[in-house]
Amino acid sequence: MNAAYRFDDWETPAAAPQNPAVDAKIAPKIEVDRGILPAAALAPVNAADKRIVNGKADINQLAPFKYPWAWEFFLKANRNHWTPLEISMAQDVHDYHHKLSPAERHVFENVLAYLTTSDILAMRNIGLAVMEKMTAPELQIYQARQVYEEALHTWTYQHCIENIGLDQQEIYNRYRVVPQIHGKIALSNRRLEKALRSDLDLTDRANLHEFALSYFFFAVIFEGCWFYNGFTPIFALQRRGLMKGAAEQLQYIMRDEVLHCAFGIRVVRELLKEEGLELDPQALRTLWDEAEAAERAYASYILRDPILGYNADLHVQQFRFVANRRARQVGVEEPFPGAENVLPWLDEQANLRKEKNFFETRVTEYQTGGALAWD
Repeated sequence: MNAAYRFDDWETPAAAPQNPAVDAKIAPKIEVDRGILPAAALAPVNAADKRIVNGKADINQLAPFKYPWAWEFFLKANRNHWTPLEISMAQDVHDYHHKLSPAERHVFENVLAYLTTSDILAMRNIGLAVMEKMTAPELQIYQARQVYEEALHTWTYQHCIENIGLDQQEIYNRYRVVPQIHGKIALSNRRLEKALRSDLDLTDRANLHEFALSYFFFAVIFEGCWFYNGFTPIFALQRRGLMKGAAEQLQYIMRDEVLHCAFGIRVVRELLKEEGLELDPQALRTLWDEAEAAERAYASYILRDPILGYNADLHVQQFRFVANRRARQVGVEEPFPGAENVLPWLDEQANLRKEKNFFETRVTEYQTGGALAWD
């Protein structure tokens, strides 16, 4: 092996290039590396130079923090660690094949079909679009955890599909062949597509507004409304003692998504303040209207036949109520004034600290919804 390419030899210096022109260029660096010449000093990182985007500080230096709340999100997310293998699905197999009505199976399958695609989309958006453009490492490190969690959620849906014995190809392709499911994914792709561009210049105010609007859609609507509201059909089954294993899996996912949404809302608020930016009210109105239309079409399909205690109208009403809550948390106008909380039990699903039978399930400590701070 050429000595220059040996990685187990820490003593012998690498062979110098033989090209005189190259030698001349790298000689000063070699002398610095050997301690013969002093390296040029760099200014220490000043936390005030950090920004959510377009920052001037060293992206590789975590502290000092400018956004200590982002680091707290990372610590909290790690305290919430879990895997789908911790929850038994044995009773769900029996429920699905022997207890669920055709309408209930339709609901269960299509909720899974939508979620399997949505979490992969979320993973790609954070990993390929958002992390790249945020210039404070304390923000990026939480988002790295978020990417992992989206992958974990996808594993969870796959775990449910495998245990129950569903046709994987058929379930995973529903987002392509069912227009009402495809509509939500297509809208998401359209709203997030520009933010995925690696050449998006965020020093341009128009591009910065576009990015902020895209991130608003992702954090507030996609995760804060669609995901938060999207688990409710399964929770409605759980409240009747059906599909309890799958529902508990979704409770763990919901807890992660609440953190994702809370983080995203904080980022949006800080970004708008830091950049002196205001989201265009008409652009927001269009976002909300598109999101509600897609959610209404989706609900009309998955709940085409109501199930006991739950129907499409309740689903849409709850979406409108949650949308108002998210708008207040960001500090923008409520999109659906007067919307009522028709499913007051939904918030309870985010609280997993409850008594469990030791012989039925593994107890996993998980923080309560009351521990979350939205501001």
